Amino acid sequence: MFDIDKWMEIFSTIRKNKLRTFLTGFSVAWGIFILMILLGSGNGLQNGVRSNFKGSAINALWVWSGQTSIPYKGLNTGRKVTFTDEDNDVVKNVKGIDQISGRYMLGNCNLNFESERGSYSVEGCQPPFQIAEQLQIVEGRFINELDLQMNRKVIVISLDIRDALFKGKNAVGNFVRVSNIPFLVVGVSRKANAFPDRRGIIPITTARRVFNGANRISEYATTTEMVDEAQSKGIEENIRKAIGNKHSFDPSDKSALGSYNTLTEYLRTMKIFFAIKLFVGIIGIFTLFAGIIGVSNIMLIVVKERTKEIGIRKALGASPGSVVRLVMFEAILITSLAGYIGLLAGTGVMEVVNYIVEQSIANKPKTANMDDVTLFLNPTVDFGIAISATILLIIAGAIAGYVPARRAARIKPIEALRDE
Repeated sequence: MFDIDKWMEIFSTIRKNKLRTFLTGFSVAWGIFILMILLGSGNGLQNGVRSNFKGSAINALWVWSGQTSIPYKGLNTGRKVTFTDEDNDVVKNVKGIDQISGRYMLGNCNLNFESERGSYSVEGCQPPFQIAEQLQIVEGRFINELDLQMNRKVIVISLDIRDALFKGKNAVGNFVRVSNIPFLVVGVSRKANAFPDRRGIIPITTARRVFNGANRISEYATTTEMVDEAQSKGIEENIRKAIGNKHSFDPSDKSALGSYNTLTEYLRTMKIFFAIKLFVGIIGIFTLFAGIIGVSNIMLIVVKERTKEIGIRKALGASPGSVVRLVMFEAILITSLAGYIGLLAGTGVMEVVNYIVEQSIANKPKTANMDDVTLFLNPTVDFGIAISATILLIIAGAIAGYVPARRAARIKPIEALRDE
């Protein structure tokens, strides 16, 4: 393999046929270039859509109550389903549930600090709500268990509220009035996605005690164990059955009990993108194979042109194996070199596209509580794929040279010397 004379001969042959070698290599380079572009674009689309799930945990499951629309065990439709503290254990005991937070919605309330005021959504919740909603704490802290136990009048406000009411002043440690009731600001939060967040969060026990909520709960925000799609659906169905049994309604009644399973939606979306990437990869590989077939055809022509030369070699004692290696090494060299150039070009183009996307996001004006989400994000090809593509090129080069090499090895010296 490291015979200098053999490699010098290969390079000499390539120099004598520059145009043919260039066109042959270009077909391979173009194939791997297209493969890198397609794979990078698929990654960009997948990353962009995945970023839309940053608004809540990918394993979040939301459950809220409504009115029955299906008769059940002799009971009429139109009955209102109301969650209370008694439902906590019902939901918590469902197998597969990890974290659970009750949520009590107060609706829009007037919030004011000094002379600044505005109408914002306020809701009571428990500490696990931060995990379900993937809330990022910019300043201070989130609601904790001690706040719940002591019915503290504390509040976590969003960045929008902070900027609107405090005008650059420190929010944490100051009081805001919620419907004219003072609450101590203990934290400032922001959502991880691009959706506006204009709300204040207070302990659910305080919300119900101060605003006459008794023991009612508007909805449950839960997180589940990381399972597959079928198991995730099973958890959701078990919650519906448990609550349906508790409140006497048909578990299939979507009006009586609404739900949204983030994990199921996430897994479905990722399956779609896996199929897209697989389809794109197949197209790219077939494009690459088209170039490899071109290399094989060219090498057949090379063998035909060098029939007499190969015959002389064999007459002088060259073994069939040495002839095979000569042809295959030339095919591997052309394929690998051209393919590597295509690999670098494709990867480079996707890096440039990624830079342009990042710059457009960085230069886009944004509100204080919003990240810029795009459907096309980080369209780069990872290192593992690049290594796999390089190995594929070497194998492809060997395949491209094998058929011509076998033909060269079968040439008989007497017939070769007669060849015109």
